Amino acid sequence: MKGFWHDAAEFFPILMSGVALTIVVTIGSLLLSTVLGLIWAMMRVSGIKVLSMLSASLINVIRGIPIIVLLFYLYFVMPDLGVTLSALQAAILGLGIAYSAYQAENFRAGIEAIDKGQIEAAQSIGMGWWLTMRRVVLPQAVRIVLPPYGNVMIMMLKDSSQASTITVAELALQGKLIASSTFKNTSVFTLVALMYLTMSIPLILLVRHFEKRAGKK
Repeated sequence: MKGFWHDAAEFFPILMSGVALTIVVTIGSLLLSTVLGLIWAMMRVSGIKVLSMLSASLINVIRGIPIIVLLFYLYFVMPDLGVTLSALQAAILGLGIAYSAYQAENFRAGIEAIDKGQIEAAQSIGMGWWLTMRRVVLPQAVRIVLPPYGNVMIMMLKDSSQASTITVAELALQGKLIASSTFKNTSVFTLVALMYLTMSIPLILLVRHFEKRAGKK
């Protein structure tokens, strides 16, 4: 045990640089997935058949491609097509696109949970589709989707480790590099696991708070 704490003190500063990149990847991909997911969801519920079918097709395609394959495609294949992305850009874009499909389904479920009578009432007083969404539907839908949105945040934090496959030096890759050079696998990966857990616990508590608030309504 004493050896672990000695190793932890030695490796912690190096791993913290990986934590910083993990947070950047997580936040960047979360913002992107939120924007894209909302766009896909709005297309699904727009009532326009072409947009609805296009959105459903995009979501199915995205959900059918493993995240690691998407990351490889963006980082290794796109340069052959004339688009070169840095490893960090490819990681944020890949995770953001991958999770946009799940965000879209969460948002769509939240929108469709709103009483249709409210939508009809808003339209009866002259509100257009977009104004009804902005002022009536989305503010209520946000409260409904917060618990699953929090779960997506937790999954995205953990899946940010897949960015290591395209050389993003986040926490998982930093741990792997330290372990391969020192052969202290137990100490390194125990510390990596504890650091992921430390970052996840606040999000888990936040999700529990959202769930309790949603249960009271």
